[in-house]
Amino acid sequence: MTQITQRYDADQIKILEGLEAVRKRPGMYIGSTGKPGLNHLVFEVVDNSVDEAMAGHCSEIIVTIDPDNIVTVVDNGRGIPIDVHKETGLPAVEVVMTTLHAGGKFEGQGYKVSGGLHGVGVSVVNALSEWLKVIVHREQKQYTQQYFRGVPKQPAGETIQFPKEGTGTTVIFKPDIQIFEDLEFTSEVVDHRLRELAFLNPGLKIIFKDTRYEEVLEKEYCYEGGIKSYVEQMNENKELLFSPPIYLKKSRDSYEVEVAFQYVSDYYDEQIATFANNIRTKEGGTHLSGFRTALTRVINAFAKKYELNKEKDSPFSGNDLKEGLTAVISVKLPNPQFEGQTKTKLGNSEVKGIVDSLVDEGLTDYVEANPKIARNIVNKALIAQRVREATRKAQELVRRKSSLESTTLPGKLADCSDSEPANCEIFLVEGDSAGGSAKQGRDRNFQAILPLRGKVLNVEKARLDKILANEEIRSLITAIGPEAISGLREPDRFGDDPPIEQTTAQILAKLRYHKIVIMTDADVDGAHIRTLLLTFFFRHAREMIEAGALYIAQPPLFLIKKGNSKRYVYNEKELETVLAEIGRDNVTLQRYKGLGEMNPDQLWETTMDPEKRTMLQVNLEDGESANEIFTILMGSEVEPRKLFIEKYAKTVRWIDV
Repeated sequence: MTQITQRYDADQIKILEGLEAVRKRPGMYIGSTGKPGLNHLVFEVVDNSVDEAMAGHCSEIIVTIDPDNIVTVVDNGRGIPIDVHKETGLPAVEVVMTTLHAGGKFEGQGYKVSGGLHGVGVSVVNALSEWLKVIVHREQKQYTQQYFRGVPKQPAGETIQFPKEGTGTTVIFKPDIQIFEDLEFTSEVVDHRLRELAFLNPGLKIIFKDTRYEEVLEKEYCYEGGIKSYVEQMNENKELLFSPPIYLKKSRDSYEVEVAFQYVSDYYDEQIATFANNIRTKEGGTHLSGFRTALTRVINAFAKKYELNKEKDSPFSGNDLKEGLTAVISVKLPNPQFEGQTKTKLGNSEVKGIVDSLVDEGLTDYVEANPKIARNIVNKALIAQRVREATRKAQELVRRKSSLESTTLPGKLADCSDSEPANCEIFLVEGDSAGGSAKQGRDRNFQAILPLRGKVLNVEKARLDKILANEEIRSLITAIGPEAISGLREPDRFGDDPPIEQTTAQILAKLRYHKIVIMTDADVDGAHIRTLLLTFFFRHAREMIEAGALYIAQPPLFLIKKGNSKRYVYNEKELETVLAEIGRDNVTLQRYKGLGEMNPDQLWETTMDPEKRTMLQVNLEDGESANEIFTILMGSEVEPRKLFIEKYAKTVRWIDV
């Protein structure tokens, strides 16, 4: 890493405001007090260490989650300044730990660019922790201070001489149970973010340890290839149009643009990950818009120059260049502005032009130097262009004036009488037998039933025109509301300004039912059908999932009878608990293989009655990991699926044949 010499001491610590509201309104600072907010505490501390790496002063970060959900983050950066802050008379590290918007990132001297530009990070973690301890090694001294719910135990901390060489900061904290719904960090989410940061910072070693369980998890990430390696990892187990990925890195003034992208031959969706100062911008923004515009222009110019597109009056749209595209876009800028409902969209207007110009310049040089790869991209776009034209006609079959005014609802749909979508729910049921029980057992006022015949189309392997021609998919789309299926609407041109962000209320307004419930049998076929439906919703109605409208019904696996009493049991673990409680003598045990085996009143009582049922709400906490799983399970490559089955086969207890 390049060493950058900059002054970094107490004078760089600027105070903007206090910390009083954090414990009262934690959601304003970390999004929620559920799992996402809890995991975010780790990221806030890690981001400070990554900022040191971006400034050229840190090469290793170690993150550990220990029993009792105690988190330790250690880096070998410069160490937070420990000298006295002039404005407060306190050690600078205490100012950073106890004051909102205090840090070395506001004056542009301590850090040139930073991910934590809001400056709320570690002070918010401190405020929302039962206790936090900070240890700083700097200037051959060790400074230690401990806090309880944001209040320092010792006003000035403790400083001792530390003759060992090296500098760095260690932060240890335990989240506060008074704030969070539970304290169980999600190892997979933390691990994914740390791996992501390693990709974004070439040469930075990040070690993750989770010692909470019998099998200790320890992973080490360091990628010299940076985002180029990131794209290769995203496209693992896929047939590639070309390899290695196209990689561009250019700078202008205080802005740095880094892009890596590649095309997959037999894949029709796009995967794009965008970042601004290492912050994941899930909703894209001006950097994504600039990349799309440049890509479309350069490929069209190449096709025109060499007369590769015979339809001269019909240049490629951005959507023709989306199919199979995998890209990572990372920009570094001095003062990022984030907007959108979840503050995950880059809003700096100047960034679009800078990214557009730099990518255009770099990509033009690349395609001229690599004409074979450019021709492969053009040929893929030509196929997509032809399919897009055919798809326009198919789209008209599933579009209508509004999601509530259709006169062509599927004949097999047993609709409900209530016309207010917020009150209504639809059950997607496997087969006519289960559909019959569900129709008889439901409450007709607010519950609709749509039986699906057999296994629906695997959309992971199908183009859009084939998807829209599938009868079961069309019935599903028409029943729940075509305008809510974002992936099947008439697309905007790839390269135009990003579409206006939709709120949850706007998404729900397009649905005929605010609860879409997948209700399949508890056997292998039922699990397969459920996965096929989840694949469809993930690929073509992701906004609906993010709005919280998709659910999975939880029918019971067993009926236990003993004497005059009966109990429904929903999993094997619960079965063992109940049998241990009531005894195993004179017990009649019935295992339900399918919903059709249940009487209508049993189905209502166990699975459909809002007063008694249990349903799983489908959420999308980590879209990239979900994408990897769907690619493995539903993609065309067999070997990754075989390895996945071999890895998890031992955990399967019930297999129906």
